[in-house]
Amino acid sequence: MENNMNHCCCSENQIENKSYKKGNCPACGKEGNLVKNYTVKHIVVEELTEEVGSSDYYLCMNEDCDVVYYSSDSSTIFNKQQVKVPIWFKKDANPKYACYCSQVTEEQVIKAVIEKGAKSMAEALEITGAMKNPQCREKNPLGKCCHQIIQNAIEKAFKIKSGS
Repeated sequence: MENNMNHCCCSENQIENKSYKKGNCPACGKEGNLVKNYTVKHIVVEELTEEVGSSDYYLCMNEDCDVVYYSSDSSTIFNKQQVKVPIWFKKDANPKYACYCSQVTEEQVIKAVIEKGAKSMAEALEITGAMKNPQCREKNPLGKCCHQIIQNAIEKAFKIKSGS
């Protein structure tokens, strides 16, 4: 399999290691992923941009929770109705983006594998156009490259295709 990272739209320093700083969501108590305030300012609706302030936030990773971002002291919370885009892993996300920058959905990635025969990340990217318009810090709710989200969609498609 070829090196998939040569298609990545982000610089290496944005693809950080997996030891993200965690904080607990004030609504559901689950751990969240740390996200820079720069990203949060671009994701929340315009009327709330000033409320973001200068602190970083956590993204609630619970698919059932209405909270999207929360501050470390839980004094500021933004829910799904207060962000510009659907959050891909939340249950009611529609559309469910795999690549926010190019507006490519998980469904499009899955179709690239199942219907169009993509066998690798490179082929799925070529078919869908994902990762061609890199603005990850501003458009992806995590503020980082969507490579892993797309890879997860490809793996999901392979499971569907194999019937497992």
